[in-house]
Amino acid sequence: MMSEKMLKALNEQLNRELYSAYLYFAMAAYFEDLGLEGFANWMKAQAEEEIGHALRFYNYIYDRNGRVELEEIQKPPKEWESPLKAFEAAYEHEKFISKCIHELAALAEEEKDYSTRAFLEWFINEQVEEEASVKKILDKLKFAKDSPQVLFMLDKELSTRGPKLPGLLMQGGE
Repeated sequence: MMSEKMLKALNEQLNRELYSAYLYFAMAAYFEDLGLEGFANWMKAQAEEEIGHALRFYNYIYDRNGRVELEEIQKPPKEWESPLKAFEAAYEHEKFISKCIHELAALAEEEKDYSTRAFLEWFINEQVEEEASVKKILDKLKFAKDSPQVLFMLDKELSTRGPKLPGLLMQGGE
């Protein structure tokens, strides 16, 4: 059985993952409004992935005989100055989530909760991938500066990202 402190921290992270999905859905809506469907597609796929992360925490908490406690999800921003600013915000958010995961791993070690520490290893590695994928797009947007041609080429590239949770969100309710 895990400690109350560990359970509370895992629930906090579950709620952060749900906020992450909410944030990326807000970014997808922003891109939809700009007519950048590829960017919107990428963000919807990212939101879907964050829901998958939340489900991992949810299931793990119950596997360890804990109780999930859902909190109110903070309203995310709905506007950004530009696609570049939206991806800068996404990158900062991913770095924050990485920091939170590392703090959870440190807590698990402090608590000698080796099962939770092992569970968190997947997230530690996943965050490296998360930060890198957002950073690649951010770098391309910085390179593009104000070039509409490059922006539209990148939009086309981002339209190819598919969902990681087949059929969950990308089907539009079909």
